[in-house]
Amino acid sequence: MSDLQARLKISPDRLDDINKVLLNPDSKVIEDFLKVVEKYGTPEEINAKAAEAGKLDNLLQKVADSNPEYRKDLDWLIEQKENNAFITIDEYRQNILGDKLASTDFNEDLAVTLELSALQYFPWVKLIAQKAITEKKLMPGRFIRVRAMKEQEADGDLPAVAAAMKIMGCSVVETLDTKGTDGSNIHLGGPATITGYFGGVGQPNAHALQWVDEFLYYYTNYGIEQVLNINPGTVFLGYMLHSLGINNEFKISVFMGNDNPYAAFWTLIGAKLFSRDDGSTPLIGFNWSNSINNQSMELTAQFRKELGFEDVVRFEHHITETFKSIVIQPYNRRDELVDLADHVANISAKHEGADPEIDETRTHPSDILDYFRAKDEVIGSGDWDALKINFLDKLNSMNSTADALTKNGLSVIAATNLHK
Repeated sequence: MSDLQARLKISPDRLDDINKVLLNPDSKVIEDFLKVVEKYGTPEEINAKAAEAGKLDNLLQKVADSNPEYRKDLDWLIEQKENNAFITIDEYRQNILGDKLASTDFNEDLAVTLELSALQYFPWVKLIAQKAITEKKLMPGRFIRVRAMKEQEADGDLPAVAAAMKIMGCSVVETLDTKGTDGSNIHLGGPATITGYFGGVGQPNAHALQWVDEFLYYYTNYGIEQVLNINPGTVFLGYMLHSLGINNEFKISVFMGNDNPYAAFWTLIGAKLFSRDDGSTPLIGFNWSNSINNQSMELTAQFRKELGFEDVVRFEHHITETFKSIVIQPYNRRDELVDLADHVANISAKHEGADPEIDETRTHPSDILDYFRAKDEVIGSGDWDALKINFLDKLNSMNSTADALTKNGLSVIAATNLHK
């Protein structure tokens, strides 16, 4: 270590100063945060409520009460699982590799999670499950959701998706309504004020605490553990919730702009500062910026491991993006993923759109703005079937990635309860 590098050492006195603020009984920001938490009980009571609400039987009952048709779809899904209707991983590998399977050595420690975004509507679960069974495709191991929480709570989508994830053995992330598109910044609107968002997605003033309140509501009523995080303030509050003993989890959105190793280092420093004695942190992953390259992920993987987070914090990397409204097309990072996945652990391959050469042929290509439309408006506009096609296209794209990884001897994580 050089003399210059030695100057970077952080004195323990700095931590003492931070603790003075955190533990000061007159600290208003801490007091306001704790008041929100105390509305729901002690951390132990909050976790107990969430555990009970998140039990499959209780979720199924909520679905039966709110939308009996959805309960029928869940019963169908359970039946398919129990009948082993989905292709096994061994069968899948055999289909892809043929005779080469016998000589291929898969390293499960470097398995890539297959991720699909965004699962807006519960009926789409059965839609892709039927396709996976018929065409012997893999179901995702992870789903991202961006639908309005209150809207999906009202029509029964929320408990139905939560139940489906438990049946399939998948992880899922919800996006709370307290986000920058909810009118939280009164000075920003649509494209005419888009440059106003360049300073970050808005959660100004009291909205950070409203985010905590909203999370605790869905955590205690539905057992929703993982939510999207888009703002430095709510990231910090997520760390503090976990420090209190609440078993929350979050992933940081691509909209946070983690586009270099130093941004990632700062994020992981916060996670380490507020980690529990067992080394756990609520930060279970973050989406890299679309402009990230493999070298930056390799550099970050080094200190992620040194901080003890290699198995905890997942790199969520966009392999495809929606065709419209977010990136310049064509955008496809599959080949880069294959180059990276044989030596960087804990990556998820996120599919937000079809392969661009497919999307460009659609009458209604995938569009990130569709995530923010009300369901009634989507149906009324006649776009419902087009959005279903977009979602099926994403499943195809995800399976193309799974095929490419498998051909290169790389493991994938699909729905663990479906693909034995």
